[in-house]
Amino acid sequence: MKMALKEVQVYAVEELKEESKLRAELPEEVSIYDTTLRDGAQSELISFSVEDKLRILRKLDELGVHYIEGGFPSSNPKDKEFFRRARKIKLKSKLVAFGSTKKARVDVDEDKFLNELIETGLSTVCVFGKSWDLHVKHVLKTTLEENLNIIRESLSFLKEKKKEVIYDAEHFFDGYKENKEYAMKTLKAAEEHADCIVLCDTNGGSLPFEVEKILREVKEKISARIGIHAHNDSNAAVANSLHAVLAGAEHVQGTINGFGERCGNADLCSIIPNLELKMGIKTIGRENLKKLTHVSRFVFEIANLSPVHNLPYVGSSAFAHKGGVHIDAVSKAKRSYEHIEPELVGNTRKILISELSGRAAIIEKAKELGFKFEKGKEEVREILDEIKKLEHLGYAFEGADASFELLLRRKLRKYRSFFELEGFRTIVEKRKDGRTLAEATVRVIIDGKEYFTAAEGDGPVNALDNALRKAIELKYPEIKNMKLADYKVRVLNGERGTAAKVRVLIESRDEEEAWGTVGVSENIIEASWQALIESIEYKLLKDRERKNRKRGK
Repeated sequence: MKMALKEVQVYAVEELKEESKLRAELPEEVSIYDTTLRDGAQSELISFSVEDKLRILRKLDELGVHYIEGGFPSSNPKDKEFFRRARKIKLKSKLVAFGSTKKARVDVDEDKFLNELIETGLSTVCVFGKSWDLHVKHVLKTTLEENLNIIRESLSFLKEKKKEVIYDAEHFFDGYKENKEYAMKTLKAAEEHADCIVLCDTNGGSLPFEVEKILREVKEKISARIGIHAHNDSNAAVANSLHAVLAGAEHVQGTINGFGERCGNADLCSIIPNLELKMGIKTIGRENLKKLTHVSRFVFEIANLSPVHNLPYVGSSAFAHKGGVHIDAVSKAKRSYEHIEPELVGNTRKILISELSGRAAIIEKAKELGFKFEKGKEEVREILDEIKKLEHLGYAFEGADASFELLLRRKLRKYRSFFELEGFRTIVEKRKDGRTLAEATVRVIIDGKEYFTAAEGDGPVNALDNALRKAIELKYPEIKNMKLADYKVRVLNGERGTAAKVRVLIESRDEEEAWGTVGVSENIIEASWQALIESIEYKLLKDRERKNRKRGK
């Protein structure tokens, strides 16, 4: 197949249409329906507060998704409170309330679930109904005909209330495979009143070729707008969603970062750029696409989860290069090892420094930091030899860019420390009443003057941090706005037991940025001290450079 190159390397859309005979079916635009606040919140490790949901709502609206599903107002007081407050926020996206079709043997106008959808005051609602005869018989415990009436009456009731109605055909693909005739009858019942019918792979067991084939068959018999809702239990949710679009779906549901019950939902952070950049189909627009990485990490932060580093497009490693051959190639032609420009999705290229790096890696990383030297320079070899020696000792610079920059500056003799350490001491005391107390003393020299301080902390590292800050903050008050964001300890040679060498990685941040530093020692306090010192040194260095830039130096 021929390749076409626009902003990125993609299959030519016209050829794609012609080859798959999709000229009349492939949509020019697909609406994006985000269910992070409802389906995503069903993840095992997630519990959003009302405030969390409101913050994410605003961020999704900024991203430009078409629909934002806020929750299930009938299920809990928290979602009711969310909708009450969310209604007061001016949104460009459509906020959606989610619910179910009416209960069997209950009059439609007396059904609690449907009436609570109406009470949200929202113009758009989404309801799910049963497509699989197994569920009708064994879960709803009603007849197949009654289930069709439930779908028909529920959607009719909502349309009479002037609502835009999105119908989620739950377990549709499983139902279609087992009883095609009945599954299609449920869609026909919904078609009379639904604005969009969404085919759900609720158990996540379908594969792309199945989804595309079934959706094509549905499109021949259903005139309503068709959507897809895929779960990731077979690790195919994104592919299933894209194949559904190839077969004519114009509405895609998913979550940010693929959050969701069990193995999660289709990840919108992959679906959106695949549609926009690879298939030439408009979703949120190219300008909004640049916000995608930020939104992904924002949602991870609010969910109190560590970002998944190797997520496609938005992960911190999505455009990270470590192998020397790769780095050398990328420095000459970015496309050689990158399928898109990272800036298109708001991400950045990373050159990782390790024992696998070549001289090209050092040069590229130095260029990022504002230093320039040529490949053949002796200092490049010296820096590379030093990195290899340190990594042999257990250091790792992939997550410690700040430590690498300080190393680089020292080797180039372009760095002077802000203070000198004379010594430190830590004491941990276990008392009879069960309390454990940590105390640290630190002695440093700044501009020839000695400072000696003591401080307590929740542990020896915290106590050291407090004592060091206390010693230098009179001279450097800017460290008050720096905080430790993460602290990781890795045992490097566990066979030595309690005498094992450890690597400590510290992530720190201020209002401007976040940075990582590393320390290694058989003594965990010493390793922590190394990483802590470099973290503070880096903070002071960056603040000084910012001040100099403002002064025009």
